[in-house]
Amino acid sequence: MDPSSLQKLNRCRRERRAAILLTDLTDGRDRVVAEGDPIAGDLGEAVASAFRSGKSGTVEADGRTFFLNVHLPPPRLVMIGAVHISQALAPMAKIAGFDLHIIDPRTAFASPERFPNVRLDAEWPEVVLKDSPLDAYCAVAALTHDPKIDDPALKAALEAGCFYVGALGSRKTHAKRVERLSAAGVPQAVIERIRAPIGLSIGAASPAEIAVAVLAEIIEALRSRGLRAERGEAA
Repeated sequence: MDPSSLQKLNRCRRERRAAILLTDLTDGRDRVVAEGDPIAGDLGEAVASAFRSGKSGTVEADGRTFFLNVHLPPPRLVMIGAVHISQALAPMAKIAGFDLHIIDPRTAFASPERFPNVRLDAEWPEVVLKDSPLDAYCAVAALTHDPKIDDPALKAALEAGCFYVGALGSRKTHAKRVERLSAAGVPQAVIERIRAPIGLSIGAASPAEIAVAVLAEIIEALRSRGLRAERGEAA
């Protein structure tokens, strides 16, 4: 590997940015492409697809053969609220490969007994997220129904460009949430990125069923990153 490629790849890893080591199998030359770097033509489409799928492999593009070695940051799921849905969602998300983080200032809920082997912070989200900032490979699920806890986390998630931002609550509850975020200075176009009511519409009723719907929606968002922008659709 070219030393400059190694330096860029390591920098992307430190910054939790997705990157691909792109090797031209015709002449052996390589370079690192960070997510967002402009690449035109068939190769650009192949790179975009590899970033979404996370799968490495060989592609034919622009009359040449390339090997794409994909390096994605581990996706992180931050649950705001140590609630029943979180208890069901945590083990499912762990099996699916997500790094887990639960934040809830209510110590009666945020206990290791309820959430064994999960990173747990019994503190306000705005305090925790200063030391553990969100990024584009984070999903945030706000689950407390308490604006004092949920709203700061949602605002931070939107500002960080998290690939998924979801919030529990009815349409009426969400309308009030939109009013509060607008009053806090969050642009309407940004607020529209919030998935609310949270989860895919599968008729979920129990906490476990809601957790399934939420995880499915998060995975869909992770694997379709960039597609909506390319199609001109809302996020």
